[in-house]
Amino acid sequence: MNEQVADVVRAHHALAVAGHDDMVWGHVSIRDRDGRGIWIKASGWCFDEIDPDRVLLVSWDGEVLEGEGKRHIEYPIHTRILTARPDVDCVIHTHAMAASAFASLEVPIRAINHDGVLFTEPDIPRFTRTGSLIRTKELGDALAETLGDARACLIPQHGLVAVGMDVAHAVMHTVLLDRACSIQLTAMAAGGPKRWSDPAEVALKVAECWPPSQIEAGWDYLARQGRR
Repeated sequence: MNEQVADVVRAHHALAVAGHDDMVWGHVSIRDRDGRGIWIKASGWCFDEIDPDRVLLVSWDGEVLEGEGKRHIEYPIHTRILTARPDVDCVIHTHAMAASAFASLEVPIRAINHDGVLFTEPDIPRFTRTGSLIRTKELGDALAETLGDARACLIPQHGLVAVGMDVAHAVMHTVLLDRACSIQLTAMAAGGPKRWSDPAEVALKVAECWPPSQIEAGWDYLARQGRR
């Protein structure tokens, strides 16, 4: 099996385990190593239904080059971010519930626990040009501009986008962002938060808690659970 196809399958299964599936919506892409475009799941399938036969190679202009099935209409999320970010090889878009709820509040993410330190100092960007579908090159470029060099971006009225240098980092950024939003929503419901990490502690915890070895450990766990 094509290694990139295998990674697309594993990523979708891992995200399903983490609760990021939304019936047949949301998608993971990986940059094609030969520069032809992106590997992404076919439209019409849930994360836990993805197998190698449901992964497509889609060109930068949206043409299906390999595989059977229809491409997602929001492919510009992936193609335009990957065009703007040569440091990124994987892009993920989900409709995670906690992140979607938190995005509506217009409050900064606080580093309440380990999860939040990756998305503060500076605060995570928010794409507010539209909460509808990102189906054009122009909207994809606007999203990429808002994302900038961040690990992820909230899209109020829609969901989130997360990126990574590889599938492990992108999946973990997706999962950790939603967990950070969830714990902050819990704290806010209880009348807080009252305490969170200051910038110095944020920098320390990014280095101590989320070096590549720990990103890989989290990804390996989710990938194992996805195979069960």
